[in-house]
Amino acid sequence: MYEQEINRRRTFAIISHPDAGKTTLTEKLLLFGGAIHVAGAVKSNKIKKTATSDWMEIEKQRGISVATSVMGFEYRDFKINILDTPGHQDFAEDTFRTLTAVDSVIIVVDSAKGVETQTRRLMQVCTMRKTPVMIFVNKMDREGKNPFDLLDELEAELGIHVRPLSWPINSGAKFKGVYNIYQDKLNLYTPNKQRISETIAVDVKSNEFDEMVGEDDAEQLRNDLELIEGVYNPFSKQDYLDANVAPVFFGSALNTFGVNELLDCFVDIAPAPLPVATEERIVDPHEEPFTGFVFKIHANMDPNHRSCIAFVKICSGKFERNKAYNHIRLGKSFKFASPTCFMAQKKETVDEAFAGDIVGLPDTGNFKIGDTLTSGELLHFRGLPSFSPEMFKYIENADPMKTKQLQKGLDQLMGEGVAQLFTHQMNGRKIIGTVGQLQFEVIEYRLLHEYGAQCRWQPIPLFKACWIESDDKKQLDDFMHRKANYLAKDKDGRDVFLAESNYLLQMAQNDFPHIKFHFTSEF
Repeated sequence: MYEQEINRRRTFAIISHPDAGKTTLTEKLLLFGGAIHVAGAVKSNKIKKTATSDWMEIEKQRGISVATSVMGFEYRDFKINILDTPGHQDFAEDTFRTLTAVDSVIIVVDSAKGVETQTRRLMQVCTMRKTPVMIFVNKMDREGKNPFDLLDELEAELGIHVRPLSWPINSGAKFKGVYNIYQDKLNLYTPNKQRISETIAVDVKSNEFDEMVGEDDAEQLRNDLELIEGVYNPFSKQDYLDANVAPVFFGSALNTFGVNELLDCFVDIAPAPLPVATEERIVDPHEEPFTGFVFKIHANMDPNHRSCIAFVKICSGKFERNKAYNHIRLGKSFKFASPTCFMAQKKETVDEAFAGDIVGLPDTGNFKIGDTLTSGELLHFRGLPSFSPEMFKYIENADPMKTKQLQKGLDQLMGEGVAQLFTHQMNGRKIIGTVGQLQFEVIEYRLLHEYGAQCRWQPIPLFKACWIESDDKKQLDDFMHRKANYLAKDKDGRDVFLAESNYLLQMAQNDFPHIKFHFTSEF
């Protein structure tokens, strides 16, 4: 029973550059799983329903995802957990952390734009972690690049071998459908945003096939398939699992086309929950004792209750409601009366969950990103760093009557890891550090709409914030004394050096050789 539960789980993230169609693809996968009955549009005036995974107010207004959302559904006896990540580079940190909680990844690529910067960066994380990757080339119903050129570009830009498992018949206005190489079936294209098109098993060499797609296109497809067989090695599931080969599918997520092939192949070949490394040892998902770690915290899932939710990835064993688990960092034991699982922000209470699942635990301030929960053993999961921010602003209270609300809002939003809060040692002013400008807008918007607090920003000319530590107490004291104007504490009370320029940072590194300057918070 227990083995069976773990083996039927598939936990993956969908990643891409903004606007490649990631959230639309998520919607269509949910549609196949029967988790929703009408797919929403991310930006659309005709369809009034917005995308299930973009549920925050600011996401609906801008038509972009700013937070990772977690959704689960059942399909063909498999339990599928999707994490839809933000594509915008200002939220890359949220996406990097999400990649630590998944066993495989689907990358969405726009057929006209090909591989874009953000996709390249995220692929580096997958390569580093050896995460198996599948690629979905989207928007085939629009004019785009030649499929063979796209495959070459994917190999060159993402640094991975590819193997097409479906193949398009034309593209743009002449797009006729997709031939499913994996199952030897033909899928003829009928644009429909809500309905699922039918698939026919057909012999490519037959006359019947010529009649269906037209002689010229049938001939072209036969030549393409011959070329594919000649150029690419036969598909091997093991190569995919070892992250050496990425299967490629073509389709149009908006028109629910080519998505079924992707999903069917995905549940067949994607890995069940994989072993996870901790500082102490490797944890196998089939072990009986429960272990898990917090990879994300979200404030205000329910604006009426001001509650935070800690997302826990279960790495081994079975999680049970109302059972006591050890919180390793605090050294305390906790029971959870209402753990939840999600369909975006619709959540339901769960009594049990297994390795590979993601559960939401109500958090009253006990959790930080990276915390470990176990049924007793002392373990520490790693690999969830905060990165050194690149943009800085002073944050000020614009309404003295709302000081408490601002404080509460900042505490909760910073706990999510959206941005970092530093307190200047000299003047006690609060500094927010982010990776991009958009995060300042999101913070301001959420403080106002979720906490009723208004803030003002003031510029501060900084180049980098880095964490400092040293075994040489004398040199550290000397540094603290001489650089007092440039020191701050992060939200955990650690010392941070605020460098105004690259030159000043290098000077400090040269003048104080026994001090370590860290650019991620994990050291």
